[in-house]
Amino acid sequence: MMAEFSMEAERRAALLEKANALPRSPGVYLMKDKADRVIYVGKSRSLKNRVSQYFQQGEKQVKTARMVSRVASFEYILTDTEMEALTLENSLIKQYAPKYNIRLKDAKAYPYIKVTLDEAYPRLIMTRRRSNDKARYFGPYSGTATVFSVIGTLQKTLGLPSCKRVFPRDIGRDRPCIYYQMGQCAGLCTGEISREEHGRMIRLALDILRGSDKDARRALEEEMYRAADEERFEAAARLRDSIAALDRLGERQKVVASPDADQDVVALQCDEAYSCLSVFYIRSGRVTDHEEFLFTADQIADESAIVSFLCDLYTQREYIPREILLGLSLGDEDVTLFGDYVSRLAERKISVRIPERGDKHKLVGMVESNAADYIREYRRRAERDDATLIKLASLLALEVIPDRIEAYDISNLGSEHITAGMIVWANGGFRRRDYRSFTIRGNDGPDDYAAMREALSRRLAHLGEGQFGDMPDLILLDGGKGHVSTVRSLLEELGLDIPVFGMVKDSFHKTRALTDDHDEISIAREQAVFGFVYRIQEEVHRYTVSRMQGAKRKTLTTSSLEQIPGIGPAKAKRLLAHFGSIKRIREASAEEIAALPGFGRRDAHAISSFFSVEGHQ
Repeated sequence: MMAEFSMEAERRAALLEKANALPRSPGVYLMKDKADRVIYVGKSRSLKNRVSQYFQQGEKQVKTARMVSRVASFEYILTDTEMEALTLENSLIKQYAPKYNIRLKDAKAYPYIKVTLDEAYPRLIMTRRRSNDKARYFGPYSGTATVFSVIGTLQKTLGLPSCKRVFPRDIGRDRPCIYYQMGQCAGLCTGEISREEHGRMIRLALDILRGSDKDARRALEEEMYRAADEERFEAAARLRDSIAALDRLGERQKVVASPDADQDVVALQCDEAYSCLSVFYIRSGRVTDHEEFLFTADQIADESAIVSFLCDLYTQREYIPREILLGLSLGDEDVTLFGDYVSRLAERKISVRIPERGDKHKLVGMVESNAADYIREYRRRAERDDATLIKLASLLALEVIPDRIEAYDISNLGSEHITAGMIVWANGGFRRRDYRSFTIRGNDGPDDYAAMREALSRRLAHLGEGQFGDMPDLILLDGGKGHVSTVRSLLEELGLDIPVFGMVKDSFHKTRALTDDHDEISIAREQAVFGFVYRIQEEVHRYTVSRMQGAKRKTLTTSSLEQIPGIGPAKAKRLLAHFGSIKRIREASAEEIAALPGFGRRDAHAISSFFSVEGHQ
């Protein structure tokens, strides 16, 4: 015991000596463990002062002390300014994904609203990818439910089409859909709406997305009165309904500030186990969206880390409001640094302040309360799930309580469309952004064991890379002893020690037990464990079947097009990508088809002839 204490003291003294030799200059430091893995990345305006604090005697936060106890060495990079250090720190956190840093989830997971201004008749669509095009992007939003809710409301409010028709090509081709009959669409497809009028509605949608619904309402009223004066009574009635719908949209959003308020409110709440950063996005005095970011016991959420996290958050946002209110314990220099950073992003001055009194202080208090409530609710769910996981670990004789569980299933139709699905349960819930499917190509026929082996070998090949760097604590397979034996053999070949169990079903295709490659472990009497495993088994089955069916539909559609002389797989996919469906291809003119890249008159004639003959059979 004394020897261990002596070694620890020597380690800390050596690190402190090295830290004291650092320059008092801005830069970034990388803490490493004995395996030379980066476990924490930080920045400082004075490297010597900041890094030496970690190794000096004195009381530290539990999370910081835990990180310091694992530091075997550190490296540093000097920068010219603190702003450069901040930028480099964010880049290195993304590169190394250190265990103790708070991190923003993968940017690919964030949904945006895209307004396709590069099209003749712009549309509002959901996307997760921002391209360097002429479109306008709004967001990112906290989830797809929010995005689809906003898009749906704007479409109904302004009479914008929600169908997949392509304009102007499809104007006058088909009868208007039910949304037109219900008064929820102006009917662009009828030809009664001019391109100019559609453009006005898109500009109003842009105003509303920017938070200027007051300007949008004024413009709609002016247009309504103009239409009434010109005795265009149907147009006036449509505009009247749009104004009413816009008012209803405002009523659904909580009013928390003056009508001209355009601000974000950020607050942090912490306890011994969790930290929660809550962000309310307020536009025109209303809360239009909010996000909560929860950091666990291992993640250090001190002032410097929070500033870095917020800078990363706003780097991904399309719009930054005029004012950001903070409910954080930050020094003046950190507030100034953050303000300079977001002002540079927005290319205009952004006011960043910590209000100490008045209505804005109360607003920060509301967001702090929201963060505290989020921690309480998360703790309640976590305690319930922890009890279940502890019991599961006991039943399976696991060495650790599983935090990340991956489940796999195989689905096929005969020897075709063999698909393996992978779902992930982590931190108290299904992590859908980590779901993956694998198209199995290495089999001559339906061999579930070989398919499972191929899927796992492809997944495990990505350990240590990006969001799949974390090794699963437990692997569950939708199958019996044979599946478990196959995967255990693979893990032995790879030198990996991961517990693997099969989820066995009864004759009614319902969860019955868990199994290793020898014995079954009954979970029927453990209701919480049974329900937990049942949910995982149903989720992986649902996901895998849905991916297999999607692959089947895609293959059948392209296969039918490949029956056309001169049309191979590549051209079939290109046709579907452009027109969207067989119906649209059938309705397309020869001129439209011939105008596509890689197609000519011969292809266009072959396609038109194919569908013409098909229609008379």
